[in-house]
Amino acid sequence: MNKNILIFGAYGALGKGVTATLLKKDYSKYYLFGSDAEKNSVTDSRIVNINVSDLSVEANVQKLFSRVQVEENTPLFMFSTIGGFFAGVDLKDTKSSDWERMFNLNLKTNFHIAKHFIKLAEQNGGAACFTSALSGMNNEAGRIAYGASKSALIHMIRSLSEECASGGISVMGIAPHLLDTPANREWMNENEYHTLQKPEEIGELIHFLFSNYHYMTGNIITLKTRFRR
Repeated sequence: MNKNILIFGAYGALGKGVTATLLKKDYSKYYLFGSDAEKNSVTDSRIVNINVSDLSVEANVQKLFSRVQVEENTPLFMFSTIGGFFAGVDLKDTKSSDWERMFNLNLKTNFHIAKHFIKLAEQNGGAACFTSALSGMNNEAGRIAYGASKSALIHMIRSLSEECASGGISVMGIAPHLLDTPANREWMNENEYHTLQKPEEIGELIHFLFSNYHYMTGNIITLKTRFRR
């Protein structure tokens, strides 16, 4: 069976590892969305590289989805890494602009992506998976804006899964704690690196979720740590 996949943020720290894993799987066509897509593009006849602009502007997102072909009897799958991080500031010191930035990056962008993905996937079914964070499920001082925006994303995922169930579209999310990225390694002790969640392994998880989307929806997979063994 043919199946096509869309990856948003395909060239970021998480996206690169996830994409590397998913390119080894049995998807028929890959739509890779990211900044400087042409510069980072991988040469493969199955790949369509699409450069993105501000995803908080719906017209931009609508234009991106116009590049995606809906093929007969071909379900669509979509993974979004899109989001941003902000921490270390108490609420009383948080600027309105920082609060709005978190909700734009973590919620509004994914609202636009979800809206236009569902419109395309309605014909043949499929699944969408979004990247939230463990902070969206826990109460943490110093990162209220970040946690609240990721929590709102989780609410959107779970509610959307109810809306889409009758149409054969699964909607899920992952909630990682600490990813294995250069930025995170900078402030961690070397003997803690093994606890970081590897993007390539998360790619395997995404593929598992998509392979079993017929009976999985509304799930938020929490990724608290990575064991040494």
